[in-house]
Amino acid sequence: MSQQTLDRALAPAARRRSGLILAIILTCQLMLILDATVMNVALPRIQSDLGFSATGLSWVMTAYSLVFGGLLLLGGRAGDLFGRRRMFVAGTALFTLASLAGGLADSAALLIAARALQGVGAAMAGPSTLALVTTTFTEAKARVRALALFSAMSSGGFAIGLIVGGLLTEWISWRAALFINVPFGLAIVLLAPRFVPEPQRRRAHLDLPGAITGTLGVASLVFAFTHAASDGWGNPVTLGTLATGLVVLAGFVAIEARSEMPLVPLRLFADRNRSAAYVNFFLGPMAMMSMFFFLTQFMQDIRHFAALATGFAFLPMAALIFAMSRLVPRLLPRYGPKPLAVTGSLLMVTGVAWLALLTTDSTYFPALLGPLLLMGLGGGLSFAPLNVIVMATVPTDDAGAAGGVLQTMQQVGSTLGLGVLITVFGSVTRSSGSTGAQLTVDGMTAAFATSAVFAACTVLVALTFRRQVAATASARP
Repeated sequence: MSQQTLDRALAPAARRRSGLILAIILTCQLMLILDATVMNVALPRIQSDLGFSATGLSWVMTAYSLVFGGLLLLGGRAGDLFGRRRMFVAGTALFTLASLAGGLADSAALLIAARALQGVGAAMAGPSTLALVTTTFTEAKARVRALALFSAMSSGGFAIGLIVGGLLTEWISWRAALFINVPFGLAIVLLAPRFVPEPQRRRAHLDLPGAITGTLGVASLVFAFTHAASDGWGNPVTLGTLATGLVVLAGFVAIEARSEMPLVPLRLFADRNRSAAYVNFFLGPMAMMSMFFFLTQFMQDIRHFAALATGFAFLPMAALIFAMSRLVPRLLPRYGPKPLAVTGSLLMVTGVAWLALLTTDSTYFPALLGPLLLMGLGGGLSFAPLNVIVMATVPTDDAGAAGGVLQTMQQVGSTLGLGVLITVFGSVTRSSGSTGAQLTVDGMTAAFATSAVFAACTVLVALTFRRQVAATASARP
């Protein structure tokens, strides 16, 4: 039998194995992203069952995002040094155990602790998911397709979280939104060591000063943004932690510039396209999170949608994001990242600006469905090229760090955006002459208008991309 015949005979088995590897990685990524929003529609029932105060309830969401965002840089570099598959499996195992503990929690304190522990596991596993995609799929077309699907999971996961949360809360219990992670997490932990290849590890020491300052700086900023959402930007705790975060991050950059083996190699930002992609991965979630947070409340509090109906209202958007993930790998080699990112960002601007026109009488069609469709198209077009720009040409040794920075930008951007938008919402509702539902809608539309400004900034950044059709299509690790 000739070598060519043998290769043809083995090709179906290789494709099946590659498909299984991608399914394992994407399932983990979806699980981590889902938990950022899956509890949203369940918050009223959680408050009733566990006796949360009105201010303490926000920590069900904040405990996860704060720890997840704060530890991502450390988790990314740890995967590079200690083994990406090892960190992927260990992080997923911890996330799964924490999900089980959260589902069994019988007090507010235990639930918040479990959510924080979920954040630790997510920060360990998250950067390795993207790095494993990059190092496993080395053929150009396969890599672009895998990165597009990864982007769909990352972008659409927020919307899917609302759908899943609504289904489980309405039909079973809010606890099921945590328990559902357990079977999927166990499957990943059992299958990953057998099928997912372990990239070659670097023999090096962890940048401990960089790890401490980077983690403390990011965590301080995330805490400051989250605290501002509930207590305002003039609060002494908000200002103190914000100043601390900025000072510590300045020290972190100085340490990284001198370190022989930095936590975040500053060479990652030497490429103009990659730096611009990082900026848009920061700005894009700032615009998107307002839609998930305020639109969920609009549906439930103003239009009186049930939890299940609220979740399904986001289904068209999620479907479009996944549909675009199938189309982008065909468009990217032909047109390059710039036209796709610019077009997607313009669609996002239009969608969020449309939401700024909501009134108390706005119905699902067209006032809500139209913006959701535009955001689905725009998110699918704009975010998938960003993943490719960041990861397609990054050196293999830096893949984990590059993925950690990317996901940190996404996490911190969404938290910062929400803090700013809630501040806008509060300022408008305090100064508006309206009352009742109209007062709430006035605050929401002001927040959506601010989100449109964030989205417009992504258009400006996307315009700076250099056209790299050939480089993107033929990238190798």
